[in-house]
Amino acid sequence: MQKLLKPLFHLPLYLFAFISAGLNAAPFIPQSDSVVLEQLPFKASDPTTRELRQLRAELSTNPRNLDKATRLAQRYYELALADGDPRFIGYAQAALTPWWDLADAPVPVLVLRATLRQYSHNFSSALTDLNLATRLEPGNGTAWSLLAAIHMVQADYATARQDCDKLRDLASSLIVVACHAAVDSLNGDADKAYIALQKAYASTPAAPANEKLWVLTRLAEISDRLGKAAEADAYFQAALKLKISDAYLLAVYAEFLHDENRHNEVIALLKDKERSDVLLMRLALAEKALKTPRAAEHEEVIKVRFDAARLRGDKLHIQDEARFYLYFLANHPLPNPPPKGEGTNESLRKFYLNESLRLAQENWKDQHEPSDARMLMEAALAAKDKVAAQPALDWYKQSRIEDRHLLRLAKALQELKP
Repeated sequence: MQKLLKPLFHLPLYLFAFISAGLNAAPFIPQSDSVVLEQLPFKASDPTTRELRQLRAELSTNPRNLDKATRLAQRYYELALADGDPRFIGYAQAALTPWWDLADAPVPVLVLRATLRQYSHNFSSALTDLNLATRLEPGNGTAWSLLAAIHMVQADYATARQDCDKLRDLASSLIVVACHAAVDSLNGDADKAYIALQKAYASTPAAPANEKLWVLTRLAEISDRLGKAAEADAYFQAALKLKISDAYLLAVYAEFLHDENRHNEVIALLKDKERSDVLLMRLALAEKALKTPRAAEHEEVIKVRFDAARLRGDKLHIQDEARFYLYFLANHPLPNPPPKGEGTNESLRKFYLNESLRLAQENWKDQHEPSDARMLMEAALAAKDKVAAQPALDWYKQSRIEDRHLLRLAKALQELKP
């Protein structure tokens, strides 16, 4: 799954999480103020609609009003995270147009620009913005949390820990523990991280709902990787009960349910979420597993979206496109359960398997997280190419990550004959 990073705490952006991304479309930048940006999924009387309309009207009279521009960009970014609609990222960038190309942009713009740049996997430029922001404003907690997020995606765990340390006087104790736990859970100390995060959460019942959402989602993910399926499910359910719209939570819970063969629950969870490519992919996987009538329809929609993204030169969808080639076009048996696919011409099937592997390898160049490793291992295993999976296997060994899914795949790859 592509990752869309969020800062660790609401200062002033959303809570940090990794969503691949991951929302699969290139940002649309309008060419003039007369362009209608969107038909929002809200009623005209909805408070969000009124807020956005007012901010746009105020900004149109003075596009260089920094406060209005950053507030509008922030709200659009939050909507992208909540709804999974990538168009909001383009609208956020458009709000920052007067400062977008300035190397010495104000700190609020630097942080927001980095947030949007990492969305496009432009991690180098995002890091440049964030490093400048923290030099100019060492107490900017949002910048430090985003640095931690990017360094974790890049598997630079030592630097990510240093970023977490910078939050000690800038964030709640829960968030500081959560930041370190997120790093440790990827770097050989998952049990320690899990216990520490459980204790921190239990001791802060009055924590803001957004902090609770972040922590519960992390606890669910760590539980799942450690093989504690019942605990993972309980944490996912607790996160959902907070009633905070969050596309990342829906995506990772859907993946968990798919691994547990609970495909009907995936469909119930995501049935009204087709606008998000990330969520549509997970919905379609469940429909394919159950051979529902809408499976073919959604498969075609995904194919059209990926074809359009390729024409735009958009690579944000690359991990899910690798998954699409593997489990849809190549009709490779789904991991859970493994129903027999319909017949596919063998030469064409081999092409799709190789294309899936190529895309998974390309995705691995930029992102080194469990889902990225899993996709590369699954594609390499299907193509019977152990050598192709070696970078992910090396990371798996060096990071010392504890992950039941990666352990299963690593064992299967080791058993492949040369």
